Amino acid sequence: MLNASLIKEFENLIGRENVLTSEADRQNYAYDATPYVPCVPALVLRPTQTGTLGKLLKLCYENDMPISVRGSGTNLSGGVVPENGNGVVILTNALNRILEINTEDCYAVAEPGVVTAQFANAVAKAGLFYPPDPGSMSVSTLGGNVAENAGGLRGLKYGVTKDYVMGIEFYDTDGELVKTGSRTVKCATGYNLAGLMAGSEGTVGIMSKLIMKIVPPPKASQAMKAIFRSTQAAAEAVAGIIAAHVVPCTMEYLDNVTLNKIEDFKGIGLPRDAAALLLIEVDGHPEQVKEETAAVCAVLERCGGEIQLATNAAEKNKVWEARRLALSALSRVKPNCVLEDATVPRSKLPAIFKAFDDIAAKYRLNMGVFGHAGDGNMHPTFMCDMRDKDEWDRVEKAVEEIFDHALALGGTLTGEHGTGITKSRWLSKETSEGTLAFCRKIRRAVDPKGLMNSSKIVGVK
Repeated sequence: MLNASLIKEFENLIGRENVLTSEADRQNYAYDATPYVPCVPALVLRPTQTGTLGKLLKLCYENDMPISVRGSGTNLSGGVVPENGNGVVILTNALNRILEINTEDCYAVAEPGVVTAQFANAVAKAGLFYPPDPGSMSVSTLGGNVAENAGGLRGLKYGVTKDYVMGIEFYDTDGELVKTGSRTVKCATGYNLAGLMAGSEGTVGIMSKLIMKIVPPPKASQAMKAIFRSTQAAAEAVAGIIAAHVVPCTMEYLDNVTLNKIEDFKGIGLPRDAAALLLIEVDGHPEQVKEETAAVCAVLERCGGEIQLATNAAEKNKVWEARRLALSALSRVKPNCVLEDATVPRSKLPAIFKAFDDIAAKYRLNMGVFGHAGDGNMHPTFMCDMRDKDEWDRVEKAVEEIFDHALALGGTLTGEHGTGITKSRWLSKETSEGTLAFCRKIRRAVDPKGLMNSSKIVGVK
């Protein structure tokens, strides 16, 4: 039971209506988008002004309360599951103001709770472009994107969230405001703390202000889809396009299972007999788009792809509707959906596709595969029921085997979902024990009590 006087202090800081103590309210923040057993926090705090963040954090820390920071809860690695029943969740979704869009110097300043799609739309209205587009962008927040270093469909050409972070203001466990980076294109002042915060998953501090790079939009684009009769041919086409020195803004993959689940869900006209689809878009200057479209089509045809070019905006939107429906379609098949993001060098896609097929067959699992083929970031997705102990055991073994294959191919455990609690036990396979020890030294220095999302990534022990 929380001390009544402590609750009163929180209420005095942020208002009684923003201190959530009822069990029903607290249960809403016991989980994220991963299929993990929920953990109900002792308290939920929802500040509405960034100036109170430092005071809240300091008060929690002084009272030894484990702290988890949460935006919209779309996290896919268990990163915002509360630490334990004594912990507090600090919500940032009410810190949702876009403070500045500077069209002369190409940056924008926003609070961490701004929804990504709303930010991108506001930037677009100002005539500029914010490229990062995680699949959850209609719901996820900028702060969460930075904390997880979120990727997205356009990561192949434009990079991921960290590539657009120019500066960050955040509060440490002493409640002190820390500023890093600037509004300038170059900044070499002090340590690169913005780089540390990008991907820190709530273990270092709480962000209060973000300075994000924005860029001029492309003048033209061409979307297309290519139908393949084998997954290997689709993988070879991806490698061939990159080898032709063409970098599409997006190059996405859907396997037969996934495209059929999409058809079951929405019936948008995908070919059910296709082994795989590639969804591709090139953009840039109109002449560049023409040249790159021709080059891409040449590779697709050589690999046996049946090409369909989008001839208008409606057809282009339909191409990307298919990709954005993938996770929703797979998620509705069974009670649980385990979405991974094993990533390999693009030249190794044929090998990892074969591994996916072999592993699904070996463990008798229902699996669909989709993802960012252009940067090797694939999403093998298991449709399962955690209540079936035998099936869940097979899923866990299959996931570990997928990670082993990805690492053996020179890949990584996670391309964009983060480490959280779902990948932490395998970190030493990809890095080294010395790496983990070094990371823990950093964590102990900034969080000596081990209260900031302490079990996530490398832990603090």
